[in-house]
Amino acid sequence: MGSRVVVLDYGFGNIRSAQRALQRAGAQVEVTADPHAALEADGLVVPGVGAFAACMEGLRKVRGEVVIGKRLAGSRPVLGICVGMQVLFAEGVEHGERTEGCGEWPGVVRRLDAPVLPHMGWNTVTAAAGSRLFAGIDGGARFYFVHSYAATDLPLPGSARMTAPLITWATHGEPFIAAVENGPLCATQFHPEKSGDAGAALLSNWLESVR
Repeated sequence: MGSRVVVLDYGFGNIRSAQRALQRAGAQVEVTADPHAALEADGLVVPGVGAFAACMEGLRKVRGEVVIGKRLAGSRPVLGICVGMQVLFAEGVEHGERTEGCGEWPGVVRRLDAPVLPHMGWNTVTAAAGSRLFAGIDGGARFYFVHSYAATDLPLPGSARMTAPLITWATHGEPFIAAVENGPLCATQFHPEKSGDAGAALLSNWLESVR
């Protein structure tokens, strides 16, 4: 039997697309906002589309940030997707307004400096050396992005650099963080559930860490 995965339903995100992609990768998937189910699942997926502030508001309504924190405290796997990745950072800045994020990583999510926004379509990434998410995926593979905002730095103080997360990069106007792997916490700015064979392989790789 496949790993039990909860896709957190807090009102934002491509819930059914993520559910179907994870099921195709072999997981047993439940879509729910129930905090107990989200805590007890083998893996938790946090999707997200739209504005940072609105996603954080929805996440807090279902105590999602608490669930994420408790899971990570127990080294239980979490995968953030798109804005579900962005809200893991310390804060987001939209139209001059700052919104506090989950704070699992330092750094600010801001509007990309690019001639065309949103960044919509397929793009290559430069995977981090030793990445488990991108293991076995061709270096020229393309992933599907839909966003105007991103984190462009993950500042780590002092000794934290000894256990620095693995960061995968992409470029649209400027370099930005396309994926992060940090122990039980992983995230992608792109949509693996919409990224064809490469996205399916990435989800399978993540599920390997969940088993």
